[in-house]
Amino acid sequence: MTATSAETASRGDQAIDLVLFDLGGVLIDWDPRRLYRKMFRSEAAMEVFLATVCTPAWNLELDRGRPFAEAVAELVEEHPAQRDAIEAYRDRWIEMIGGPIAPTVALLEELEAQGAELRALTNWSAETFRLVRDAEPYRFLEHFETIYVSGELRLIKPEPEIFHHVLDDTALTAPCILFIDDSAANISAADQLGFATHHFSSAQGLGVDLRRRGLLA
Repeated sequence: MTATSAETASRGDQAIDLVLFDLGGVLIDWDPRRLYRKMFRSEAAMEVFLATVCTPAWNLELDRGRPFAEAVAELVEEHPAQRDAIEAYRDRWIEMIGGPIAPTVALLEELEAQGAELRALTNWSAETFRLVRDAEPYRFLEHFETIYVSGELRLIKPEPEIFHHVLDDTALTAPCILFIDDSAANISAADQLGFATHHFSSAQGLGVDLRRRGLLA
C-alpha cells in the first residue's frame, strides 16, 4: 500500500512503487565470527585472521561470483598454517548463519500483506545462497518477486552496475524504489543514483520510516 499522491506531495516524497531489501544484516543474521569463535582461542586471534586472511575484500569476490574452490585454494597456498580455518570458510559456512532477523521479517510480511511490491538485492555467493534459499526457516524469501543475487549476476554492491541492472529489470525510475541496506557504502551508492533509501540499523527504525512514507498503515 503506497501513500496517496496528496500525502506524498505534502511530505515532499516521491511515491514508492517497489521496496528493495538487502538480506544479510537486515533479514538474515550472518557473521563469520559465529563460526570462528569456535575455532580460535581468543577474539584477538580471530580478528587478526579475518582482517588479514579471510578478509572482507576476499569475501566480496566470493559474492561477485568467484568460485569457493579457487579462492580457498589460493589462500591455503599463501597461508598454509591457516589451512583448517580457511577451508572452514567453505566447509562450515552454514555455521556463520544465525537465522532470520524476526522483527524485520515481520515488517516484510506486513508489507506483503498490504500488497507492496517486494524484491531483494543481496551481495551473496551463488554457491552459499542456495543453502539458505529453500531452507525452512527462510520461507519468507518467497514474498520477494525477484531476488537479485550478486554471485549469480557477477555484479556487486556498491558498484553502480548492479543498481542499473535492477532499474533495467523493473523498468522503474530510481526515486520510485525504496532501497533498504545496513551498509553505509551501499546506501551512499544508491543515494547518488537517486534511489529513496533507508540505512538500516533496527527494525524499529525501519518500521517508523515505512509508516512515515505511507507504505505501512
